Amino acid sequence: MGAPHPLLPYFLAAADGRFPPVDGMVTVLPPLAGGLECSVAFTGHAVVATALSEQAVHAQAPDGFGGSLAPDFLRHPAGPKGWIDVVDVTLTARGTGGPPRLPDVGDADDHPRVRHARNVRTDVEVYGDERGLITLAVGLAGRRELSIELRDVQDGGRGHGRSLISDALSLVPAGEPVFAAVSPGNARSLRAFLACGFTPIGSEVLLRPERG
Repeated sequence: MGAPHPLLPYFLAAADGRFPPVDGMVTVLPPLAGGLECSVAFTGHAVVATALSEQAVHAQAPDGFGGSLAPDFLRHPAGPKGWIDVVDVTLTARGTGGPPRLPDVGDADDHPRVRHARNVRTDVEVYGDERGLITLAVGLAGRRELSIELRDVQDGGRGHGRSLISDALSLVPAGEPVFAAVSPGNARSLRAFLACGFTPIGSEVLLRPERG
């Protein structure tokens, strides 16, 4: 394994309640593995991981107060035809460990949630039951990421989202941080993660540039 990406300490520090200075500045770091780049916003400070030079990034005048996630800025590192994912809330919690409360699933390769996870993450593991699927993977900057997909979302999922997330935390060693990226508009999912002890630490967007 290579050295951790320099963005990873930002996430681990935020999981412990330690954040960058609220100075409106933008820190520029090298690109992520797998041809991906990102823009991550904490309170009053942003971090952009990109192959572009620091000078080229700052020439677009982003800032740490939300400007680093503005569409006009994101199109610059992505290039005219690059892929820009949705802006997500970044959430974190701690694993509970103990006996795993979800079985692994070995026949979910064609599931959209699993395909997406394997497109942007590595070491993807799939668990679940009749309530839905959970993926655990190595994601942005090498952090451990959790995602969820319910089988039936009618009637608000009848609490299945919360119980599935809670059970998924047993798959993570006790005390170890785990992260989730949730669309702000997906209010049900966001409420479920918050109810299970996840805390917002910022927001983020992934890019796969095509600059020509």
